Amino acid sequence: MSGTIAVTLIGILLLVILLVLGIVLRTLKRPAARAAVTGPDQAEPAPQVSGQAQDERPAAAAEAEQIRAQAESDAAGLLRTAEAAAEQTERARRAAEDEIRAVKNEVAGLRTDLERREARLAEREHRLDEEVRKLEERSAALDGLRGDLERERGDLDRLGEERRQVLEQAAGLTAGQAKAELIAGIESQAKREAAVTVRNLEGDARKDGDKRARKIVTLAIQRIASEQTSESVVSVLHLPGDDMKGRIIGREGRNIRAFESVTGVNLIIDDTPEAVLLSCFDPVRREVGRLTLERLVLDGRIHPQRIEEAHERSKADVEQLCVRAGEDALTEFGITDMHPELMALLGRLRYRTSYGQNVLKHLIESAHIAGIMASELGLDPALLRRGTLLHDIGKALTHEVEGSHALIGAEIARRYGEPEDVVHAIEAHHNEVEVRTVEAVLTQAADAISGSRPGARRESLEAYVKRLERLEEIASAHEGVEKVFAMQAGREIRVMVKPDQVDDIHAQVIARDVAKQVEEELAYPGQIRITVVRESRATEYAR
Repeated sequence: MSGTIAVTLIGILLLVILLVLGIVLRTLKRPAARAAVTGPDQAEPAPQVSGQAQDERPAAAAEAEQIRAQAESDAAGLLRTAEAAAEQTERARRAAEDEIRAVKNEVAGLRTDLERREARLAEREHRLDEEVRKLEERSAALDGLRGDLERERGDLDRLGEERRQVLEQAAGLTAGQAKAELIAGIESQAKREAAVTVRNLEGDARKDGDKRARKIVTLAIQRIASEQTSESVVSVLHLPGDDMKGRIIGREGRNIRAFESVTGVNLIIDDTPEAVLLSCFDPVRREVGRLTLERLVLDGRIHPQRIEEAHERSKADVEQLCVRAGEDALTEFGITDMHPELMALLGRLRYRTSYGQNVLKHLIESAHIAGIMASELGLDPALLRRGTLLHDIGKALTHEVEGSHALIGAEIARRYGEPEDVVHAIEAHHNEVEVRTVEAVLTQAADAISGSRPGARRESLEAYVKRLERLEEIASAHEGVEKVFAMQAGREIRVMVKPDQVDDIHAQVIARDVAKQVEEELAYPGQIRITVVRESRATEYAR
């Protein structure tokens, strides 16, 4: 392609040179042609014309020479341009040839690589065909083995069915009955083994836990060693004489009506010598009424106006006593950051009793016990004392707000900014909220220890009898129980079982079930011990 371009360019240059030469020759021939055209008729003036021609020839020759030189110069330039173009064309041709040669070499290399790849692909395809053939052979062999296994399985099922029929005929039981009997036996054995394992584990844990707990509780009780806190819930005021009763009643009962109207306390005057009885469901109000009546008796002047004055002064005195009691309780435990309202409510518990036990003294005693147990267990004694001291704070408002005293106390503590651990210990100490912390468990333990000490609390005879009867009913309801005895004021139950119906493991199960049912159904201070007695006796007579 580059050679054709070069030949074309050279041809064009030659044509240009020939054209220039033709123009020069045409210019030189013009004077001669003019002379030939004039002819012989113009011969006479020839000398004149010839002279002019002779004068113009050098100029024409010079012009022709100039034109020729110009043409030669243009031709030389054109020739050089053509040579340069030809040389450039030659270089382009060589470059094109080199490029074509490189492309041919690259194509040859690609063709070689393609041939190698085709060879590898052919080899791989051959190997794949070989593997497919082997897999087909293996699949055929597996199909044969599967058929053999199916036949053998059918034979085994047939033999198993024949053996089952033979066993059923020999044992007189169907397969379902034998299976149920086997499962029942295994289940019974597993239960027995599990009960033995549980009994051993519980024995070890109880041995270590009881020893540790007994040590901690005993140490706490010994270090407290406080007096019995049982108090009477009836306020009795002794009079200097029986004539004072008439003055208290007043003319036509004027004074006693005014006293009951102002104080809200019922005044009971009977045949008891030199004594009157004050009755009110609110212990603080009852104490205010007692102080009011005591002040009136000492003063001797008893009339409605004097009753109102004495009541106001007694009410202020009781409020001060409540605040002082709360301050004394907090000072005893080194608590200085409690809200004043909580401190006042705590002091009001000085005049509140629960089963005959003074609530404030119960809280102080419980807080000491909880602090000692916390120290023994490596917990925070201050937090335990604070939570236990406030665990019955809701009893100060039980008559004013509906609800359980534990939940009421927790709400009050939360309102006055007590820590969440303290609030949880208050709301969970009667299991009305699920126990989540160790502090709540120790609060329950301290509360139970303080309330279950001998002489700490009283309960009504009717509730006591019902609790004992229910304890015996719960234990008697179990199969194999012969006799049940509630002993030690309901703190222990002895269950006598029939030895031919209850073995040792079943006796352990009965004890656990009775304890769980008692925990779920009954409310009681402290703990109740369940003892299951299985006794075998052999009796023979010598005659």
